[in-house]
Amino acid sequence: MIDLHTHTLFSDGELIPAELARRASVLGYRALAMTDHGDMSNFDLIIPRIAAVAEDLGAAWGITIIPGIELTHIAPPDIAAATRHARELGAKIIVCHGETIVEPVAPGTNRAAIKAGVNILSHPGLISLEDVKLAAELGVCLEITTRKGHAYCNGHVAKLAVQVGARLVVNSDTHAPGDLSPKEFARKVANGAGLSNDQFDTCLQNSAALVAAALS
Repeated sequence: MIDLHTHTLFSDGELIPAELARRASVLGYRALAMTDHGDMSNFDLIIPRIAAVAEDLGAAWGITIIPGIELTHIAPPDIAAATRHARELGAKIIVCHGETIVEPVAPGTNRAAIKAGVNILSHPGLISLEDVKLAAELGVCLEITTRKGHAYCNGHVAKLAVQVGARLVVNSDTHAPGDLSPKEFARKVANGAGLSNDQFDTCLQNSAALVAAALS
C-alpha cells in the first residue's frame, strides 16, 4: 500500500511522525507521505521538520517516508503562491484540501489547486466535469479516500475520472491509528466507488509514480 495523505501531531493528527511511520510499516505500507494541514502561517513549522526526519524514519522502519503538506482552507487566489512556497520549503508531495461536501471549503478551490499544479486534489466532493478534464490535462491526481464523510463523493469522482481519463489515487487521510488502511480495505473502498480491481491497481501505480518523482 502507498498512502500519500496522512496527518501527524504537527496538525490535527494523533501520532508523532515516528509512530505513524511504524504503524504504517506494520500494516505493510511501502511508502507514506506526511501531509499535515497547512497554510502560509505554519508551512515553515511543519515542512522542514518532516523533511529533516523522513529519511531516518524510513530507514528505521523499512518504509519510504515523503515530506509533504495539505494546503487547507486557503483562499483560491492564494493557492498557487502557497504551492510554490511549500515546494521551496521542501514539500515533495503537495495535496490540496478539495471541496468536500462535509466542510465549508471555498468554491473554486478545486480549480485553483489543479491550475496550481498540486500533486493530489484530495476529496474533491462534487467536482465538475470541466475540472476533472482539467486535472486530466495537467496530470493532477484526484483522490479516492477511505476517510469517513469525505468518502461520500467517491463514486462521483471515480465515475468522472474514468470517463475522461483523469488519474486517481487512493489515500486514507489518516488522523488516528485506526484510520490507516490496509491494502485490501482500500481495495474494497475503491470497488465501492465503482472501480474494478484492475483500476484500483492503476491507482496504486499512479501513487508509485508520484513517489518516484518525489524521490528523483
